[in-house]
Amino acid sequence: MSFAHALSCANLEAVTRSGQYDALIIIGNRIDSLPQPFMDVLQQSSAVDSRIGQQCTLVVSESAPAQRLIFAPTGPLNRDYDDVRRVFSAAKAAIDVAKQAGSVKPALYVHGISELPGYEFASEVAFLGANQALWQPLEAREHHGQAISPIQEIGVVGADDTQIKNMNAIAAGQYAARDLCGTEPERMAPPRFADYCVELFAGTAVNVKVISDIATIDKDYPLLSTVARASYVVERHHPRVVKLEYVPQGDVERTLIFVGKGLVYDTGGADLKVGGFMAGMSRDKGGAASVAGFLKAVAEAQPKGVKVIAYLAVVRNSIGSDCFVPDEIITSREGVRVRIGNTDAEGRLAMGDLLSEAKDLAKNEVNPEIFTVATLTGHAARAVGPYSAYVENGPARAAKLSQQLVEHGDLWADCAEVSRSRREDYDFVKPRTLADDLLSSNNAPSAVTARGHQFPMAFLAIVSGLDKHGLDSDKPLPYVHMDIAGSGVEGGDWQHGKPTAPTVAALFAKYCR
Repeated sequence: MSFAHALSCANLEAVTRSGQYDALIIIGNRIDSLPQPFMDVLQQSSAVDSRIGQQCTLVVSESAPAQRLIFAPTGPLNRDYDDVRRVFSAAKAAIDVAKQAGSVKPALYVHGISELPGYEFASEVAFLGANQALWQPLEAREHHGQAISPIQEIGVVGADDTQIKNMNAIAAGQYAARDLCGTEPERMAPPRFADYCVELFAGTAVNVKVISDIATIDKDYPLLSTVARASYVVERHHPRVVKLEYVPQGDVERTLIFVGKGLVYDTGGADLKVGGFMAGMSRDKGGAASVAGFLKAVAEAQPKGVKVIAYLAVVRNSIGSDCFVPDEIITSREGVRVRIGNTDAEGRLAMGDLLSEAKDLAKNEVNPEIFTVATLTGHAARAVGPYSAYVENGPARAAKLSQQLVEHGDLWADCAEVSRSRREDYDFVKPRTLADDLLSSNNAPSAVTARGHQFPMAFLAIVSGLDKHGLDSDKPLPYVHMDIAGSGVEGGDWQHGKPTAPTVAALFAKYCR
């Protein structure tokens, strides 16, 4: 893992006197509140450079390591719509300037912000923002070598050992999630995705099991098998089910169970993506990537009391003579007869049987909470923009599970919106004939379908049997569906934008700190 690790710096004096750093990055919202002599040099420089205080700039300062002083202004922080992402963005800009200036070991100082409500973790967020900017694609690193990532350490002023441990754990998880999501479809075909996971967790407290036998997948996960069917003619595209498990030392107080969508490439299948909409679909594995990333953060932090289990559906939705088509009826692991409405609604199929297995497992776990994480619908991106969309069942809503995750995410620049599951969603997927029990989707793009990101949660609940574990059951199971189609990459650019590893920080903040 070549992300930039956080180091603890007691104070600014330690930075300037230690001799181990070669730049000082200051993130703040006002120059006139900064410590001297940094305030003085910035005010003097602003007389000849009006960019200072308005955008990220570097000035020469005798008081800064290697004379490099970088000031990254956040802009206003007190308006109704301001949040800690202003710090995240400032840090991204600042680390780019530091790298371009030749710095290889900068120190990062967030001034006068952590005391503000909603900004309590500003230093941690700044560090994570820097790592978001520094990440380079796995293929690029393998071609150019580690010289492509010269900054390997960042000093964080004022951070204690616990903060440093948490920062590095989240950064490790986000780095892995970006790799798994952002790598092209041959380099991260299902077998190689699984290999990356095996290597990622080698020597850690996370146990990895990979199911590769096609006969086993056909028998145990018939919906996933249906999606993968056209890929069987190409051995390197064969599907994998990756199972991850972390068991803490001591008593288990809570069990988190995840199912992640790992579509390493989504052609749309027989309902082929046309008009340029196929480009970027190598990132349709972002859900499984984020789940694996969260497990990596867990492996690094080794939290007490929390058991974490994850099932990753790693598959390619190929086209070919054996591809599945609309109107087919497939019987799921749960015994539900699913009529295919559109082959481009494949993610819910790939996860459905794994979610059924997760539900059965949850019945015997301590305080279980179940999650699906997926780049599932264009409607989520259309409805909530660059945010994750959380759709929850009754037990999760009663426990305010999604709201708590949103509140944690707001503090860690991992923002989301809560969506309600409604009766119309269940009506949408009900059968139209006695030949089947459940409709996978309509045959129109989700982005132009009313409640296009909410009704898939109803499908997942029914196909997995979770609908029998609602508020009205003897065994209610909290379940949250996390649609990260809008939040998964920077700027909504699925072909070229950097993956953002959504949900990793919010989940870690809620369950692992």
